[in-house]
Amino acid sequence: MTRMQVESGSPYEKLYGFSRGLRRGRRVEIAGTAPIPEPGDAVAPTAYEQMRRCGEIVTKALQQMGSSADEVVRTRMYITDAADADEVGRAHGELFGVARPVATMVVVAGLLDPAWKVELEVEALTIDSV
Repeated sequence: MTRMQVESGSPYEKLYGFSRGLRRGRRVEIAGTAPIPEPGDAVAPTAYEQMRRCGEIVTKALQQMGSSADEVVRTRMYITDAADADEVGRAHGELFGVARPVATMVVVAGLLDPAWKVELEVEALTIDSV
């Protein structure tokens, strides 16, 4: 079975030795994805905007591996403040509402960058196998 890996350009991928996404057969897994901004931009200030940014990065990786947001089967959201749950949940619905994947949201003590309010992890399938 062929293995496909993609990178998103995060400085942590090479430094920590991981891939943004991995596809093997029909199974696609996206690593925990933080709201890393485009070069020159600042981290978005709200949890909603950060979740949308995570979704942009994830969606691009899914597309590179022959999948899409509509094929997502599981998400895991890590948030640093329970008060942000509704904002993050609203963005999640906008991103994955068609698929309605099983989902988990967990409040954590912190993420790698103190400015990050949310991190997103995704599992999806593809129609074809590699």
